[in-house]
Amino acid sequence: MKIKLNSVMVNDQDNALRFYTEVLGFVKKKNIPLGEFKWLTVASPEGSDDIELLLEPNEFPPAKTYQKALFEAGIPLTAFAVGDVQAEHEKLEKCGVVFSMKPTKTGPTTIAVFNDTCGNLIQIYQE
Repeated sequence: MKIKLNSVMVNDQDNALRFYTEVLGFVKKKNIPLGEFKWLTVASPEGSDDIELLLEPNEFPPAKTYQKALFEAGIPLTAFAVGDVQAEHEKLEKCGVVFSMKPTKTGPTTIAVFNDTCGNLIQIYQE
């Protein structure tokens, strides 16, 4: 059993694609029209080519409630590994990314949390 696909619920797929590719540096993998929405995935150029992140339209009312509750509670939806949290934080801030938690040492690692502009808080952590 392997993890090959994970989802991030987004309130606007086009905005999400711009943010995840132009700001975070992911690359578009799939863009398959499915009526009003699309099967839209991105991948990390630094990771395994077969692991994708689905930018999934958040149209299911219970999922919207869950996403909003996580955001309002300050809880990240998911986390991405980086080599240097401080450097990544500085780079993303220069791109206009808003952080709700600046780099913070938590036990053996350092974490930071930012708003992905698509309804989610995302944590980055230092490997």
